[in-house]
Parts: sequence; structure tokens; C-alpha cells
Amino acid sequence: MSNSMVAKRYALALFQIAKEQQLLGTVEEELRVVKEVLQYNTDLKAVLKSTKLTNEKKKEILKEAFASVNVYVLNTLMILIDRHREEELVEVANQFIELANEEMGIAEAKVYSIRPLSDAEREGISSVFAAKIGKKSLKIENIVDSDLLGGIKLRIGNRIYDGSLRGKLDRLERKLLS
Repeated sequence: MSNSMVAKRYALALFQIAKEQQLLGTVEEELRVVKEVLQYNTDLKAVLKSTKLTNEKKKEILKEAFASVNVYVLNTLMILIDRHREEELVEVANQFIELANEEMGIAEAKVYSIRPLSDAEREGISSVFAAKIGKKSLKIENIVDSDLLGGIKLRIGNRIYDGSLRGKLDRLERKLLS
């Protein structure tokens, strides 16, 4: 079985429990934290990949690192360690976040702008583009890119909406050259 299928099964099981217990938002936020820690903490990654440490020691380290997370999240992490699926931790989090977003009608979006967006701008972008793609709202990650010159560029999944000055100039250049 491919690794992504394994991760999807664990994520689906956790998703069903979180939904039953009405903890979908909480579990999703905690898994985002777990994912971020696992991705950016190279020491923790090395510890989890180590063959010299027992599963019990790995579980103890994870319990210490994520002491404040929900019991369901912690139990999922422990099960993954027990079953030697340490490399799947981040992918389980990704799959869960995808399921939770789908359930709550949220889409993930990357917004490139020349300066950080204000809350009002984020809200405006979210309401306009969420309606275009049939979602309730967008979870926006703002990326500052001074090469745009002005305007914004938005990426939702595999769709790109380019309203940047750089994009307009590039399109004008292509039009003039053809």
C-alpha cells in the first residue's frame, strides 16, 4: 500500500473521531502545529528516524513535545510510532487538514502582494474569491513579493488569479510581440 493511502486512512479515522466529538477546528489547528514542528525541527526528525531508539522512547519524546495537544491527536501520534509509520506523521496532518477544510467549506490560498495584507483586505479577498470557487471562506497565507510591482497574485489549489502589475506588463509584452 502506498504511503499516501496509509496516511489517508489514519487521517480519515482521526477526522471521524474529531467530527463525532465536535473538535474538528481544534484538532485541525493542533495538527498544523504538529506538522510545523515536525517539518522544521531537524533534531526531532532525526530522533524519530533513529533506529537506535525504542518505540517507547520515541513515544516519550513525542508526549513531552506535544503535551498540550488533544488526546486524540496524541493517540494518533502514538499509534503511528507503534506501527513504525514515523515518516507518515506530516502526511497524516496534511490529509487531515484537507478533509477538515473540505468539511468546513474552506480553501487554502496563497496571496502574493508587495506588502503585508491588512485584516480587511484579507477578509475582502476571502469573500470574493471563496464565492468564485464555491467555498465559504479562504485560509490565506500572505507572501510578500516585491517583484509584483503592485496588485496581488492569488493561488488556490492549481488555479492562479494574477492581478499584479508585473503580470499585466508580461501579458502586454506577449501581446505586442505576437
